[in-house]
Amino acid sequence: MRELNEEQQKFLLDLARKAISHYLEKGEKIQIEIDDEELKKKRGAFVTLKVENQLRGCIGYPLPYKPLYETIIETAISAATSDFRFPPLSLSELDRTEIEISVLSLPREIKDIEEIEIGKHGIIISKGPYQGLLLPQVPVEYNWDLETYLSHGCMKAGLSPDEWKKGVKIEIFSAQVFSEKDFHK
Repeated sequence: MRELNEEQQKFLLDLARKAISHYLEKGEKIQIEIDDEELKKKRGAFVTLKVENQLRGCIGYPLPYKPLYETIIETAISAATSDFRFPPLSLSELDRTEIEISVLSLPREIKDIEEIEIGKHGIIISKGPYQGLLLPQVPVEYNWDLETYLSHGCMKAGLSPDEWKKGVKIEIFSAQVFSEKDFHK
């Protein structure tokens, strides 16, 4: 997975903010054309919104589904308006909202939980129709150990917290994570 450079990261963060603002003001998706071939590649990504360091929305595509810049536009708007855990973001909240983007590698199935590195790997836990995804930064933010991380992954999937001990499919992925605060130090 090729890492995005600083200019590309800033562009995507700015694009996410413009996409949310445009949608909240006009009720439509922003339309843009870009030249950067790297940002036109299909990549999985998540957009996370925080207001005063509290989660305010997080939506993404775990798999490469669309060109990265289009994924950022769509997931930014969805994180602001369609995360069922929160009411839609208001335009007045946008100034206080910090945007974080996670660009994902392809997930791969693992057989041993010892392969999971806290802070490096995100997890996808699935069993039957149930699936839960946690980004690699989540266990670090909450200071979770591996078992707590796996338990929360199970709960995110709608399974019992100890389901990972009974047999689930576990996939791991890495992510390049960057946020607006990285550029406003």
